[in-house]
Amino acid sequence: MRVRPLLGAAAGAALLFLTGAGATPAAASVLAPSESVTVDAVGRIAADGTVTLSGTYRCVGSSGPVFVSSSVSQGVSTTRYGIGGTRAVCDGAVHRWVNTGRPMSGALTPGAAHVEATLMELRTSSGLPLPSFHATSVQEITLVQS
Repeated sequence: MRVRPLLGAAAGAALLFLTGAGATPAAASVLAPSESVTVDAVGRIAADGTVTLSGTYRCVGSSGPVFVSSSVSQGVSTTRYGIGGTRAVCDGAVHRWVNTGRPMSGALTPGAAHVEATLMELRTSSGLPLPSFHATSVQEITLVQS
């Protein structure tokens, strides 16, 4: 009986066991990204110029307050308008976020827009709150009149 094929099969089985192949779906989800932020494909703009953006986020663990911030721009302009901020809960679950803000009058109109959402923590270092980024997302969306 040849030993070499048996050693190869045993090593392959050990490798599969150690990497979690054949593991339950719950164990496999550990390999998925644990922190993320998304932006919904449609945002709203009211007659008075108030913009509402939304999406989801997920984060795990924090030592300071965490926020979902968002900004929007349109066309070729490099000017970005901050649209609110939402306090985030970093418990590993997926949560919804909704930010509302009103940039200067006439700055944005219904149509295509470029949104950036950021999941950011303020960590205190030497008495100063410093940003620590958990996740970011850039999305082309459509602003619709609400």
